[in-house]
Amino acid sequence: MTPRPASGRAAAADRLARADRSRTFPPLPARTGARGLFAESWWGSAWLDALETTALDSARLARGRTYARDGHVDTINVTPGRIVATVRGSRPRPYSAEIRLEPLTDQEWDGLLDAIAAEPGQLTALLAKKLPQALAEDGAGLLPGPGDLVPRCSCPDHGRPCKHAAALCFQVARLLDADPFVLLLMRGRGERELLDALSRRNAALTAREARAHPPAATQPASHRPAPESGTPHPVTAPGAAAAAGGPGEPAAAAGPQALPGVLARAALADRPRPPLPPPLPAPPRPGRPPALPDADHLPFDPAALEFLAADAAARAHACVSAAGSACPGDGRASGDGRRPGDGRRPSDGRHPAGGQPPVHSPFPALPVWEDAVRLAATAHPTAGLTSATRALYRDLAAATGRSTTDVARSVAAWRQGGREGLALLEAAWNPPAGDFDRARSALLAADLPALRPRHNHLTDAERGIQLRFGHDHRWYPYESEPGTEDWWPTGPADPDPVGALTTLLAR
Repeated sequence: MTPRPASGRAAAADRLARADRSRTFPPLPARTGARGLFAESWWGSAWLDALETTALDSARLARGRTYARDGHVDTINVTPGRIVATVRGSRPRPYSAEIRLEPLTDQEWDGLLDAIAAEPGQLTALLAKKLPQALAEDGAGLLPGPGDLVPRCSCPDHGRPCKHAAALCFQVARLLDADPFVLLLMRGRGERELLDALSRRNAALTAREARAHPPAATQPASHRPAPESGTPHPVTAPGAAAAAGGPGEPAAAAGPQALPGVLARAALADRPRPPLPPPLPAPPRPGRPPALPDADHLPFDPAALEFLAADAAARAHACVSAAGSACPGDGRASGDGRRPGDGRRPSDGRHPAGGQPPVHSPFPALPVWEDAVRLAATAHPTAGLTSATRALYRDLAAATGRSTTDVARSVAAWRQGGREGLALLEAAWNPPAGDFDRARSALLAADLPALRPRHNHLTDAERGIQLRFGHDHRWYPYESEPGTEDWWPTGPADPDPVGALTTLLAR
């Protein structure tokens, strides 16, 4: 039988649970000048004790401590039973270090959660980022003991642990100092999952106590004494009148009645909202992604992934910078209480008075071929051919069904003028009368060679020189071996045809 697909709410809960069982920590800062104990909390020290008691080489531990103190450990990812990070060693590409720790069983977790629920002070300490010693000493064995930490690393050193795995352990001790929930995650449960389970246990414990100690019975309403004067009033239970109904009306179903109210979205629809704070300034330059480890049997090329990440960071930085220049973020609000460019619009869909239109991306969507050429030109911004460049051109040619020469020529055109330069390489067009027609007169007046016009090209085939007029009103120089008509983009574009041809002839 085919299993029924999970509902939207169940799928969302499953995504939250998976996200709760994975935490990623940015690289910890270097500890300059620190030479004392690496861990500050007793549970962080217990973590390091489990490492040091089983280490086979104290010298490797010392080097790992130095690596951790100097900030050689990059981003750390913690999941149940596994801690992974890249550690920069003496080689350019970092190593992938890993620490494994056996998660607790469901029975052990039940006992641990029951112990926390029975002692509210333990939960209070956990929420204050403190690990109660009584909880750690419980029979579940929350803290690792000798031999529980299993180190692994992609480096050629077979030490147990090597200095890279040891550096990771030292940095994890700092994470444990700041948040003991990291230890609970290593043992199998995320913070949200843990707190939800404790909430359910506390609710069940409160219900059991309420059943064991029922409240004192109150006097029945029918036996209450009547008022001293006047006719006694019959007392009815809440909702009884509604259940009985009026004369000649059928009795309504007994039970609680709906209270009058309004929908939350209706109540908050006209609520004034304060303006958004001004955006943070863009950094002066895009960040660089961390270097990935070079390991065998990876499903991707680490160098290619690093390059794509760097390109995405550069494009994001350009978009943020463009948005910042269009919306300076001086904190001034528009007429309806919004800051220009904060993305919130009036209900009629129009831009508010004094607001600005949305900022468009400086990077238009490109076809696959154009984007591949852009990436190749960005990866190797210089025109020199190296072994890496040749390999890149061969791979790109094989993937796009073009020749390596076509790829190299297209990359040169992109370097010359971006998307317009590539368009001029691949297609000619007929410019209107004006700048193109006046260019020949300007060249003759400057005593430069006469070029023959055809479409948007001015060519002297015998000399192997050519100027191409772009839609951006710039002139793109090309050259070829005389008589071969094998044209290649050469040099930068110039809005002046005399300047473009003078530079071309000077080569």
